Amino acid sequence: MGRHAGVLVSGGLVLCVLVSACLGRYAIAPGVIVRFIVTAMGGHALPAAQYDMVHAILTGARLPRIGAAVCVGAALSVSGATYQAVFRNPLVSPGLLGVLAGAGFGAALGIVGGMGTTGVQALSFAGGILAVSFGVGVARMFDATSVLMLVFGGLISSALFTALMSMLKYVADPQQQLPDIVFWLLGSLTQVDVLRLEVMVVPVLLGIVVLSACGRMLDALAMGDDEARTLGVPVSALRYGTIGIATGLSALTVSAVGMIGWVGLIIPHVARLLAGPCNARVIPLSAGLGAIFLLVCDDLARCLSVEEIPVGLLTDLLGVVVFLSVLRLLKRGWRL
Repeated sequence: MGRHAGVLVSGGLVLCVLVSACLGRYAIAPGVIVRFIVTAMGGHALPAAQYDMVHAILTGARLPRIGAAVCVGAALSVSGATYQAVFRNPLVSPGLLGVLAGAGFGAALGIVGGMGTTGVQALSFAGGILAVSFGVGVARMFDATSVLMLVFGGLISSALFTALMSMLKYVADPQQQLPDIVFWLLGSLTQVDVLRLEVMVVPVLLGIVVLSACGRMLDALAMGDDEARTLGVPVSALRYGTIGIATGLSALTVSAVGMIGWVGLIIPHVARLLAGPCNARVIPLSAGLGAIFLLVCDDLARCLSVEEIPVGLLTDLLGVVVFLSVLRLLKRGWRL
């Protein structure tokens, strides 16, 4: 099953994208989607008026949102798989080194300062990078080679930036600014447009490719630093380089759509059940599974009620169910 997992996940992702394009306040039949594609390629399968309407719906709202869900889900999952490999801990998530707390502080600072959407996103990204840099700096002050010190540094950084974010929430205008901060922290894909998607696509793809290429070296790192050095792996450069790329991916996605939890924690476990422990297979497989998971959550967010539900709430709820299911399968010794 492990060898065919990539093919199944790729097919599942394509199917999820097509289904997501059909769902929404204005449902579009799958046949209409097919005829729209044929017409867009030069055919005459749809009348001009219907083609213009479907084109406006898909390109104006649904496709950018679907693309954002794929990018964010893939980036968070790959970041989580990388963190778990580097720290040799299956309970590690992208928030370990404080990137989520730092990004939240940056976004809250931008909202309180009235910076606008672009300013909020820029400060959120900068806050995530700053928080991780602070955590790594704390670790290097004591023992730069210790994974445990990196964890401690991340905990300190996360606590610091969480406290700073709480202070901003306390001083924020309760009528205008505070609801915006809370909504941003819940995570949502509603404000993603083509321009924001274009900003995300290239860095996310490059990050996933580079981290996937490092999979074999991360496997060697799992045996211990001394063993990895014996095999010729540059341990410090690999550790801090992969942490930097994974942190950049996490900060980029958080700055674009807000806080979305559980994806980076649970999806790598599902990938290991499907493909085994090899990081060269787990990391790219995590990208596809994370994209599918977030697409499903966003479809539910759009369709479960008249008022859209923040997708971060659904990832938390479904994440708990998936994580419990994974733990139950592991307890039974289940492998594919």
